Amino acid sequence: MKIWIVFLVSLMALKVSASTPLPSTTQDPTHTTETASLLSVTQLTQFNGIPWGITLLNDQEAIVTVKSGLAYRVNLLDGTQQALSGLPSVDDRGQGGLLDVALSPRFDTQAWLYFTYTKPTQLGAKTTLARAKLVKNTLTQWEDLLITDSASNTTRHFGGRITFDNQNHVFFSIGDRGIRDNAQNLTNHAGSIVRLNLDGSVPNNNPFITHANILNEIWSYGHRNPQGLYYDDDTHTLWSNEHGPRGGDEINLIRPGANYGWPIVSYGKEYSGNTNIGEGEEKDGIDNPVKVFIPSIAPSSLIRYKGMLFSNWNGDFLSTALALRHLNKIKTKANGDTSEARYLAHLNERLRSIAQDSSGILYLGTDSGKLLRISLAADPNHKTASLHPMK
Repeated sequence: MKIWIVFLVSLMALKVSASTPLPSTTQDPTHTTETASLLSVTQLTQFNGIPWGITLLNDQEAIVTVKSGLAYRVNLLDGTQQALSGLPSVDDRGQGGLLDVALSPRFDTQAWLYFTYTKPTQLGAKTTLARAKLVKNTLTQWEDLLITDSASNTTRHFGGRITFDNQNHVFFSIGDRGIRDNAQNLTNHAGSIVRLNLDGSVPNNNPFITHANILNEIWSYGHRNPQGLYYDDDTHTLWSNEHGPRGGDEINLIRPGANYGWPIVSYGKEYSGNTNIGEGEEKDGIDNPVKVFIPSIAPSSLIRYKGMLFSNWNGDFLSTALALRHLNKIKTKANGDTSEARYLAHLNERLRSIAQDSSGILYLGTDSGKLLRISLAADPNHKTASLHPMK
């Protein structure tokens, strides 16, 4: 049976729809390209730059960061933008800039927004966690909570994703900054995921709090470039996705104090030639990934879908993909196996950021500057989308 998909694409007031089967985009046998009955893709607005981070204030408004150093309050009903003032200077060379934005778990009473950005210093750009209060369209009381020890002479692998647990902690990721050995060197923050209290202080039960020669902020290490970070309040688990080299992108279950192996082990290859990196793919004492992507998809932000708008996605991981330009869905099974499906490849967009509202609608940012809404096309006969592999 052939499954058909209707895509509704809106350029502000202009909307065009088409009905066509979505072809598979790769020969990789580890995944399927799925289609959705009546999946709607609507462009809400256009930015002059890359919308790197999205956080929803509510189901009607979002804050969006743009890599070049700007941020906007966006009306999710009509796409109108209002620029925010009070932002710092950022080093937006290469992969750096104004990175993620996240709503504090105490936003309703304290109005804090958390940001990551690459702070210019004499030693080079440093991934920095900051927060500020949102007052109308102004950011006030800006404070850098942690200027990480992560400077290098490169302009890549900054990490920068933010998430919160349900115990008043904030996590954020830092890449290896283009220097591989950084990820195993616990006297700097590069190649790690950090955990702090909401005020920027170090929790007294962090895994390395008693180690004089290890930075106490570090929660896990051995990361190459973690571009997605998600804390699941239901299961009390922290998850990350990260870029491998040529092949070897990963999804990891993050444990306190664990080593994720880079560059001692990797499923990827060197960019020149076809040689392995490190000592192999696995090693005792190093946590193995839950999912490996070969070839690389270049995963970016990560969420776990919790909603019934798309009925059989509930509990699955969703990640935007840059290199292979699709929305990636991973279903994890009780025995540790995973299954994968890919969506929206027909858009041919580098998908950078993702957020979900309370009804299950998704919002995606693209490197071409678009903010997209992913929901259901208007059809009274379809209240939820049941998604199945192509046959």
